[in-house]
Amino acid sequence: MSAAQYALNLGLLAYILISNVGTHEVTRRRLLLPVVLVAVAGAVFLNAPPTAGNDVHVELVGVAAGVGLGLVAGLLVRVRLVAGRVLMTAGAAYAALWVAVIGGRMLFAYGADHWFTQRIGLFSYEHRITGADAWTAAFVAMALAMVLTRVLVTWAATLVVTRGTDVAAVAA
Repeated sequence: MSAAQYALNLGLLAYILISNVGTHEVTRRRLLLPVVLVAVAGAVFLNAPPTAGNDVHVELVGVAAGVGLGLVAGLLVRVRLVAGRVLMTAGAAYAALWVAVIGGRMLFAYGADHWFTQRIGLFSYEHRITGADAWTAAFVAMALAMVLTRVLVTWAATLVVTRGTDVAAVAA
């Protein structure tokens, strides 16, 4: 991973934490901006993902992990109706999840370059993963799926509270 990629990941983490931790009004912009950013990132970083060998499988695992993590992130956001406004609140657990996910992705990339390069190569060979581009595509797909799923969960919770039902009652 290049210095620019580390900076991009740290910038993404900062953006997620600043824009979501605490209490914020749920607006159309708050829901649509991450979707637009994911679409742009997908077009830039996933314009030609590798498909040879088992590359698609590792990429689908990335998507599945992203959906699961996005569900957890979405469920860590409290959505409620206060004085006619829909508010979302994300706290320390939400922040810790994003730090762990993005930090883990960066740690894996660093380790693949410095600590376990040979093991990643052997694992990739044995499982017919064609190389670093497949791993990168899987992690990018994971990140994009996580963001989209978190937005969908927040949107669904918004629909629930605006229709007069408590989110906790629906989840129970």
